[in-house]
Amino acid sequence: MSRRVRRKVARKGKDKVVLPSYPELEDEGSSLDQKVVVDWTRLPDDTVIQLFTCLNYRDRASLSSTCRTWRVLGISPCLWQSLDLRPHKCDTTTTASLASRCVNLQKLRFRGAESADAIISLKARGLREISGDYCRKISDATLSVIAARHEALESLQLGPDFCERISSDAIKAIAICCPKLRKLRLSGIRDVDGEAINALAKHCRNLTDIGFIDCLNVDEIALGNVLSVQFLSVAGTTNMKWVLVSQHWGKLPNLTGLDVSRTDVVPTVLRLLSSSRSLKVLCALNCPALEEDSSFSNNKGKSLLALFTDIFKGLASLFVDISKQERNIFSDWRNLKKKDKNLDEIMNWLEWILSHSLLRIAESNPQGLDNFWLSQGAALLLSLMQSSQEDVQERAATGLATFVVIDDENASIDGGRAEAVMKDGGICLLLNLARSWREGLQSEAAKAIANLSVNANVAKAVAEEGGINILANLARSMNRLVAEEAAGGLWNLSVGEEHKGAIAEAGGVKALVDLIFKWSTGGDGVLERAAGALANLAADDKCSMEVAVVGGVHALVMLARNCKFEGVQEQAARALANLAAHGDSNSNNAAVGRETGALEALVQLTRSPHEGVRQEAAGALWNLSFDDRNREAIAAAGGVEALVALAHSCSNASPGLQERAAGALWGLSVSEANSIAIGREGGVAPLIALSRSECEDVHETAAGALWNLAFNPGNAFRIVEEGGVPALVHLCSLSASKMARFMAALALAYMFDGRMDEFALIGTSSESTSKSVSLDGARRMALKRIEAFVLTFSDPQTFAAAAASSAPASLSQVTESARIPEAGHLRCSGAEIGRFVTMLRNPSSILKACAAFALLQFTIPGGRHAVHHVTLMQNAGAPRVLRAAAAAANAPLEAKIFAKIVLRNLEHHQTELNSKE
Repeated sequence: MSRRVRRKVARKGKDKVVLPSYPELEDEGSSLDQKVVVDWTRLPDDTVIQLFTCLNYRDRASLSSTCRTWRVLGISPCLWQSLDLRPHKCDTTTTASLASRCVNLQKLRFRGAESADAIISLKARGLREISGDYCRKISDATLSVIAARHEALESLQLGPDFCERISSDAIKAIAICCPKLRKLRLSGIRDVDGEAINALAKHCRNLTDIGFIDCLNVDEIALGNVLSVQFLSVAGTTNMKWVLVSQHWGKLPNLTGLDVSRTDVVPTVLRLLSSSRSLKVLCALNCPALEEDSSFSNNKGKSLLALFTDIFKGLASLFVDISKQERNIFSDWRNLKKKDKNLDEIMNWLEWILSHSLLRIAESNPQGLDNFWLSQGAALLLSLMQSSQEDVQERAATGLATFVVIDDENASIDGGRAEAVMKDGGICLLLNLARSWREGLQSEAAKAIANLSVNANVAKAVAEEGGINILANLARSMNRLVAEEAAGGLWNLSVGEEHKGAIAEAGGVKALVDLIFKWSTGGDGVLERAAGALANLAADDKCSMEVAVVGGVHALVMLARNCKFEGVQEQAARALANLAAHGDSNSNNAAVGRETGALEALVQLTRSPHEGVRQEAAGALWNLSFDDRNREAIAAAGGVEALVALAHSCSNASPGLQERAAGALWGLSVSEANSIAIGREGGVAPLIALSRSECEDVHETAAGALWNLAFNPGNAFRIVEEGGVPALVHLCSLSASKMARFMAALALAYMFDGRMDEFALIGTSSESTSKSVSLDGARRMALKRIEAFVLTFSDPQTFAAAAASSAPASLSQVTESARIPEAGHLRCSGAEIGRFVTMLRNPSSILKACAAFALLQFTIPGGRHAVHHVTLMQNAGAPRVLRAAAAAANAPLEAKIFAKIVLRNLEHHQTELNSKE
């Protein structure tokens, strides 16, 4: 049944508006300007059927369920001439339920052995075409039964993955049972013996297209007996005896196209084969022996398609009446008004074998093909994507997704190849494919868009062409493979800050969260991509709030708690870390902590055997520890023990893991109770070890943790015992990070401001003398380093000018030269501020200068927590102590100047506060 439904088009301004056709109303003179209420139940049957043809099978079923009339129309034979079972879990129960619709089924595509076993239950004895992939587990018995039940079969294709369990016995059964067979393409057969091929020659007299692809052994002599064959492919097949090939295949009377791509064929054989009168085209892509022989050329009027030839020119040579650009040869052929059946057969075969070989070459990614991909490979794939053959379109899209990838592990792509696709209009083509109702095309197009979008320029083009809306819609698909690839596209696009808002506006955040609930079990790939995209989006403040609003916190915690797949765990933990990273700007940090099981799950993930999972879990705990309640809850969930163990184990790990392990302990140690627990649990030694890292980010977090720990005299003493003083001195001297040097100096100041001495005397009765000596040596080393550190921020000339006048300009100059910008993010407690104020009275002039320098950093206007620190200092009576320090005759010049600047900072903040009031 093939009816054409005519549509009326009304024009409103410059826009076309497609209106439904109502023949029964046309005579009533209704005006186009009148508002018409559409009664969908009165649509003509052929219009409804046309609607059905635009839907996938799942949506057809939904539409059929709306009323009795549409249920009847939904089983119309014209809607069930082809069936693609690949997106669906298909067993005998499913196929039995479809059997009543499949009486007139002509074409079937399936995936996997279970679906193959179930095909028989369809009872579609009139099937003409069967195509299957993921066929590794399909057995001879299954294939033989399929052949026996479908005697009208004209085309059978299994691949491109290897059919490891299929032997020549099944091929003989196919030959005997399917005498109408015209096309047989099988991949990865171990041995195709002469008996099987001779059976094909005997019983299948119409067999014109044979493909034994990526096989181990094929009987070359027997293939010479299949006189009906017009198109033959042995691409990727090994152990070929090329002497026998040249002797027997050249005599095949109808052989029109031969594909020997990815084999070890030698030039001599092709020269002999070129003498065939019927042969028109030879395809020999990625044949090393040919490419190494620079003298090889095709001089007998045959079109040779190889990596070293101009393939478009070779294709154009098949035509005599096309004078347009060779690069447009495929589109020109498709648009020919006068069709040539023989030429169409050749071109359809060439589309198939080119798409197959280009994908295989892209998958193996051999070296030295950059020029080929840039000059013609990308353009070939784009041309093939416009084929009328659905499987060719899919393979071409998969080829585009594959050939740009350099490194799967690190998601690296070749920028030149990606931009070649974009330059040739590939983005629009892929997006158009992604709009198709065919889910196979949707999946492969989304995969290509995802991979290409790793390139920032391509990502921008995808966004500008409406790709974000398309991917967000595909992410809502009920087909897991489509949703997975769409989520991957959103993951890669969300790397760009400029795309995050657009993804949220397109409903992408909710679609991704819904994916997690929809495929919470059995969908590791889609879950990893959805969590990865949410992790990127959660790094943006507004998007992070959207993630929380649509249930993202619960979804991600569910993954962290229940999913066992490492990739999903890593991305879920990263997403939770980013959600908790916005501080006071939103309430997500506290929300994650309140979610049942969240903190326990993250603590457990720090014990994962996978480094990436441990790193992201530790990062999440670090961010969450900025919230007071979370900090204590993490400790209660065993976080101290887990993170100390993690710090112990990561001495040889990546800098990222080291940074986050030390950072999480730094965050927990803000609480004195946690600080003491970390010390008792053995956390001092690994932090000292991490402070010796070569990475400055690790320096900062390790120094920060040791600074917090050193506030407690017991921990300070442990740091000395574990050899921490030389490590901190080294850090304070040589780290490239000013912040690391600053916090190392503060840790040393805490350790030797006098409080540890009392603890050391109480805790070491029998070894008091030796400990006292070691403490004296450590103290001298520490004070010397602190003094040197402070002096690096003091220019004698600038300080002298400030001491002489105390003018605002002079003090501002000192402030700017002494300022450590990152120190403005540090937040001190009242006890810590009080300790620095007390240190201003310390007998040591070095500690006085250090304390004044620290208070300067904490009160510089514009600092994130400057107002908080000023309030604490006012409460601690700091102004009086600062005035005394600034006026002290015996204080060092640095301490005096820094004290004056701190007083000025206090006055500045007080003035601002008064003006607000």
